[in-house]
Amino acid sequence: MGDPILRVAGISKGFPGVQALRDVSLEVYAGEVLVLVGENGAGKSTLMKILSGIYSKDEGTITFDGAEVELTSPLQAQQLGVTIIHQELNLMNDLTVAQNIFIGREPKAGPLLSERKLNAQAAELLTRLKIRLNPRTRVGELTVAEQQMVEIAKALSFDAQVLIMDEPTSALTDTEVETLFVLIDQLRANGTGIVYISHRMDELRRLADRVTVLRDGAYIGSLEKHEIEIPRIIEMMVGRPIDEGTRPQARDHLSDPVVLDVQGLSTKALLKDVSFQLHRGEILGFAGLMGAGRTETARAVIGADPSDGGTITLAGKVAKIRQPSDAVKRGVGYLSEDRKLLGLMLEQDVTFNTILASLESYASGIGWMRDRSAKNDTKKYVEQLRVKTPSVNQVVKLLSGGNQQKVVIARWLMRDCDVLIFDEPTRGIDVGAKEEIYRLMRQLADTGKSIIVISSELPEILRVANRIAVFANGRITGTLRNEEANQEKIMQLAAHGEEAA
Repeated sequence: MGDPILRVAGISKGFPGVQALRDVSLEVYAGEVLVLVGENGAGKSTLMKILSGIYSKDEGTITFDGAEVELTSPLQAQQLGVTIIHQELNLMNDLTVAQNIFIGREPKAGPLLSERKLNAQAAELLTRLKIRLNPRTRVGELTVAEQQMVEIAKALSFDAQVLIMDEPTSALTDTEVETLFVLIDQLRANGTGIVYISHRMDELRRLADRVTVLRDGAYIGSLEKHEIEIPRIIEMMVGRPIDEGTRPQARDHLSDPVVLDVQGLSTKALLKDVSFQLHRGEILGFAGLMGAGRTETARAVIGADPSDGGTITLAGKVAKIRQPSDAVKRGVGYLSEDRKLLGLMLEQDVTFNTILASLESYASGIGWMRDRSAKNDTKKYVEQLRVKTPSVNQVVKLLSGGNQQKVVIARWLMRDCDVLIFDEPTRGIDVGAKEEIYRLMRQLADTGKSIIVISSELPEILRVANRIAVFANGRITGTLRNEEANQEKIMQLAAHGEEAA
């Protein structure tokens, strides 16, 4: 295989109250895909931020192309040949696609920047990458998936020798994922070394030449391609075996009381006569391709987007929900698919973000809060969800993506809503934490809570949902009981819009 293009040895990194990395070593070779796995908080993103010049290491050495280097800034790392695609979007919404891709490297016509050349360069790059976006479109007007493709194009616009991809497919459709995989194959064939961070085991099977496992900030081991076995990797990640195959037991929820009844829900933009019922103690899955109407239905139900027609009945009473606060007052909680933009106040601490939907419960007079009570209650949910944080006073932006997601879930558990809508609840969360959330959902349902789960991962829908409503083109094309559902039936309804028998 030759010498590694990148070698790190004995890397350690600490933050106040947290030792993120302890004596971590790994190697990256030219023309290989090294998949880096581990639970949330294992140190994967911290290590990649050190390699891309965002963080400085406390101890250890970094050797690039045979020479020891000190990475002090992202620009230096890029100039050296190390580029990163971040898990969280890092774009400027008011700039165009082209401006975001080539920010700081814009072509000039004399002393002035040339928009024509800039757009032409971006168009050539997007065409080569088979990304169908207009270079002149403002990034703020794009969907999350389209913004992720801009991030990928931006990273690939550098002549990188080592390309780091931190959960690059978390917001992509199956077609976009396959396009990315083709690009990765091309880069590998051209000699680029790729470090790929993912929680999706199917991606690991598809891409990995080697797998390196971190746990609790420490190096656990590496496996060559012929040694890769998913159960073995999972056990290395979490330190215990995980059963990923259990599906919910068959149960006739139709005999249970209806807690949410949606009839004829429509919007001007997409939804057409969407109708469904959610029963007490039931987990109802929303499946379908991106843009099929799953999230749009949830947002219309909670009043985040205006509806053009239809009725919403909660616990037998017609509900007028014009804004999200109306939904919260009526016992409906919504976990957004975009936790960073819509789910969290990143500059606030864990306690504030957890009690955000229950602030009135902690008010003790004008301008005063019962801080001790708020912190003690938050600690209970932090322990229940195993949120990795030094304390409930930690600023949320310093937590890993998966732990940020758990904080949002804790908020709605604290609010004690009767109906919970989880939109992509395990996006960016590792396999061990996923099982915790699945188990938590089942416990909530067993206590009488009613849950809607929206997920782009069919195995996840089949893993948790009692019934599955499949969306296509803004309408529900069929509803399947879990015991009769499989991925093929779901995709037939999602792709072709066939009515269920």
